[in-house]
Amino acid sequence: METIEQSIIPGLPDDLALRCIAKLSHGYHGTLECVSKGWRDLVRSEDYSCYKARNGWSGSWLFVLTQGLKNRWVAYDPDADRWHPLPRNIAVQDGWDHHGFEYVCVSSCLLVIGGCYVSSSSPREKTVVTGDVVRFDPFKKEWKRVASMRTPRAHFACAAVSGKVYVAGGRSAYSRLSNLVDSSSAEVYDPVADRWEELPAVPRPQMNSSGLGLSYKGSFHVMSDQVGIAEQISSGVFNPLEMSWSTVVDNWPSLMNYTVQVMKDDRPYTIVDSGLGGNVIQTRDTYEGEWYSVGSVPCVVVPNHPGESSPVVGFGFAALRDELCVIGGHVRIKLDAARFQIVRSSVMMVCNPLDRPLNWRETKPMCIPAGGLIIGCVSLEESSPP
Repeated sequence: METIEQSIIPGLPDDLALRCIAKLSHGYHGTLECVSKGWRDLVRSEDYSCYKARNGWSGSWLFVLTQGLKNRWVAYDPDADRWHPLPRNIAVQDGWDHHGFEYVCVSSCLLVIGGCYVSSSSPREKTVVTGDVVRFDPFKKEWKRVASMRTPRAHFACAAVSGKVYVAGGRSAYSRLSNLVDSSSAEVYDPVADRWEELPAVPRPQMNSSGLGLSYKGSFHVMSDQVGIAEQISSGVFNPLEMSWSTVVDNWPSLMNYTVQVMKDDRPYTIVDSGLGGNVIQTRDTYEGEWYSVGSVPCVVVPNHPGESSPVVGFGFAALRDELCVIGGHVRIKLDAARFQIVRSSVMMVCNPLDRPLNWRETKPMCIPAGGLIIGCVSLEESSPP
């Protein structure tokens, strides 16, 4: 650290004071900067961010992108119970919409990977598929371009497994007749070396388009988005240790609308429509592989919108620490017997799935203007013990 004329905290050695402040989560930075000019300069310094990064004190974050935010993510800090807008994604230029990208957290950073760019002003403009990758560093609070994928792709399978990012399949181009051209390639990204390497091709053609990626039991699972409820289906599984694919017949729920979240104990959870006007949390039996319900997701009460509300749709679903999070979405409010109103929700509800019955609580709502349909959400867990 550079010499500071005054002590960071009077009565404490600067190295101990630095350690105390650096232990606080990023959610408190606004408050810290208001203490004094010295603290503000400290929190914004390169030395401070490097010190936190060196000790692995990234904190835990939930990154969320909602429709209409023009590729500007927001981040939730559970320690401070606060939401913060991130700088706008530098990869997306004005006049273009970004679709079909993937996102993952690895090495204490958020990665936004690939996708396609569609002109928002000229629908006839050619759709561009990209291999671009940008990284958001929560220590420096900035986006940076990193190594691009070897194969540009959109709507592909992606997951982080053991500190590396695996991608497979997807759509690599658009033909003149607007038919999608699928890619059977797969590759892996090493964030430490900032390098992509090719992997053996995806073994089954039907898994190439719009496959869904999942990190489960130390392997990269690629599942079709056409999976049926409670059906035995085949998925491609890549074993990083053996560097090979295998086909596994297994039981997975419908993934058309929602995703599977895997907790630290390798137990997966998902949300399904019960068919009775409500959403239900399901988990999987460790031994039998069958899915069963553990509780329902409550309806959202929207402030200033009296009336009976229907279950949320278009929400985000994520695991953060030991809790499951249901974020945002659209709520249908019943005004009378014949009229309804669709309202954007900025509410986040969390519960510990091991507590039965499920005990849901609301966190602080997303910061304005975030809310409504969730395009992406992913959690970042602190890698080193506090």
